[in-house]
Amino acid sequence: MSKINGKNSLISGLWYRRPTLWVAVVLLTCIIWGGIRTYNIYNYELPSIEEVYNIEPPLKTKIYASDGTLLQEFFNQNRALTPFHKMPPHLIEMLISVEDQEFYSHWGINMRRIFIMAATNLMKMKIKGGASTVTQQLARMLFLNRKQTLGRKIKEALTAVKLERTYSKSEILEMYLNLYYFHRAYGVSSAAHAFFNKPIGELSVSDCAILLGMLKGPVINSPFNNPDKALQARNRVLFAYFKNGGLDRGVYDSLRVLPLEFNPPEKEPGKAPYFTEYIRQYIEKIYGVDKLYNSGLTVYTTLDWPLQQAAELAIKNHLDSLQAKIDSRYSINNPKYTEVLRDTLDENGDSVRVYKQIQGAAVSIENITGNVLAMVGGRDFNKTKFNRAVQAPRQPGSAFKPFIYTAAIDNGWTPDSILFDNSIVLDIPGSKDWRPHNFDDKYLGRMTIRTGLKKSRNMIAIKLLLKIRPELVIFYAKEMGIKSPLRAVPSLAIGTSEVFLQELASAYTVFPNGGIRIEPRHIIKIEDRYGNILEDNSVVAKEEVLSETTAYIMVNMMQSVMEPGGTGYGARWRGFTRPAGGKTGTSDDFRDNWFMGYTPQVTSGVWVGFDDNTSIGYNMTGSANGLPIWTKIMLAAHQDLPVEDFEVPTGITVVDICSETSELATIHCREIIHEVFTDYTIPTESCHIHTEAGISVDDPSGQPPDTSDTFRF
Repeated sequence: MSKINGKNSLISGLWYRRPTLWVAVVLLTCIIWGGIRTYNIYNYELPSIEEVYNIEPPLKTKIYASDGTLLQEFFNQNRALTPFHKMPPHLIEMLISVEDQEFYSHWGINMRRIFIMAATNLMKMKIKGGASTVTQQLARMLFLNRKQTLGRKIKEALTAVKLERTYSKSEILEMYLNLYYFHRAYGVSSAAHAFFNKPIGELSVSDCAILLGMLKGPVINSPFNNPDKALQARNRVLFAYFKNGGLDRGVYDSLRVLPLEFNPPEKEPGKAPYFTEYIRQYIEKIYGVDKLYNSGLTVYTTLDWPLQQAAELAIKNHLDSLQAKIDSRYSINNPKYTEVLRDTLDENGDSVRVYKQIQGAAVSIENITGNVLAMVGGRDFNKTKFNRAVQAPRQPGSAFKPFIYTAAIDNGWTPDSILFDNSIVLDIPGSKDWRPHNFDDKYLGRMTIRTGLKKSRNMIAIKLLLKIRPELVIFYAKEMGIKSPLRAVPSLAIGTSEVFLQELASAYTVFPNGGIRIEPRHIIKIEDRYGNILEDNSVVAKEEVLSETTAYIMVNMMQSVMEPGGTGYGARWRGFTRPAGGKTGTSDDFRDNWFMGYTPQVTSGVWVGFDDNTSIGYNMTGSANGLPIWTKIMLAAHQDLPVEDFEVPTGITVVDICSETSELATIHCREIIHEVFTDYTIPTESCHIHTEAGISVDDPSGQPPDTSDTFRF
């Protein structure tokens, strides 16, 4: 018992006589544990070397027009990167004065400052300040969170060491200023624009002080939120810069009394919004959401920005005028042309009615490349983002007729082929008889198919369709670029199968292209943030879908539409005098108004109508509404282009023929016309009626309509 007591007495004695031994043991244990923990954190819990080497902050995707005009930006974080050498020197010096005066002498963490701040906080029994270096703050922005825990602070310090071992001091400052969130903008370059509407190189000392004043609280010290606090924060930054030798006393005193000045730019919806939204949807579909909003893509498009502006203005001005006519013509209580605003009542508790808004769309395409030069999808993108150029299937009316004539010409018909413009009845099995009619409800009798196209006679187009069969017409339309489903029915001749404006305009380019089909192209090139090419569409793919001779004859016939008596002649007295071909289109009950037309260089298409298929009004045709807009767009498109005529291919001959017999004219023929033929279809016989002996009794001029034009379908 005495031995045990003696042993306990010895231990107690050691404890009381040597407390430092136990302190040393505890400290050693903590150091060993801390060392092991630090080692594990450094090797297993910090960002990998690859992550540190390959820092890629989220960047904006930028969409450019063909002339370099910035059209739109898409982003999650509004950031633009600026290299270190383009940042103002006073911005860098001020940052170091405010945040990390020993930045160039430490290796990621500032031990002296850590001990000073720890002692200060311990003495005051609360945290009054931190000791994080700029590099530590960068580590937190890149890889960590803002939780105030010991573990996070250790990771922050060790990550800062990794960053210092990997990057130069200039690179660290560059990343810091490009990554920091300045309330409404990520990075100092975007902040310069957001707060002062300036490029970063033009920031003054006061501007920089305002931005750096937000480092301690980007929301609290934002000029947008708290101008008074922002002013105080600016002056604290200026004082730190002065104290650190960046400003002399006089300059500092003059700057600190200045009022708070900032100049945010006016918010813009972006240029060519319907077009850029079309591009956005494409990028998201092909490359994904993350690539679109975070990876800093640069997209070079085909858009002609001056022409786009002209197209938008032409649409707006004409639709505003047309809307005013509609509003004045119909009462606000007219259920056809007005609608009830949902969840809206007037002061008497009654439903509020407003006029329906007439809409329009336009597309312009460069023939030789397929480049989409302009795209307008509606009158106001802010009110409706529905793109009627590519998303609205509508009936093209007579604008579909050129495909019928193309199929006929390519299968042996000639522009002087004769049909009769008279009434017919179609017996359609399973349906009641169809009695089509012309727009003016008149019938003009015997005429060439050229005249039928020029005057847009429905009966001529319907008869021609039935003679060559609808299936053949559909084949040609598909070959030329129509992708929408087409119904093999007689009414196809007057455009009852719906199509999209862009595909119709693209198909029309086959005519001036000499039978060559080129897919519409919207994007020339897409690059990633490093300039690597992700997509290159510079090579134009071409496909021959018509013979040169057929394409030219169609061009020649469609030029007749632009001549006196043609439905497109209004373009001429509106000032568009270049060689051109085109076609009007008006769907049933005046619901859709179209004009599609081209020169050797550019094809444009215009649609006007209501979204819900309401009739625009009696006599509202493609000539009345589509053609005026088309003319203004084409005048703008050709402003700087040389005048060109359509090239006549080999195998085309122009001869004089008798209008009555379609045979080679003689000097006795009463009406001689110049007509185009291929070498295979050119007439070989002279007029058998108008001869030296006089007019033959076979003169057909007074014969009744061809009764063979009675069809069953």
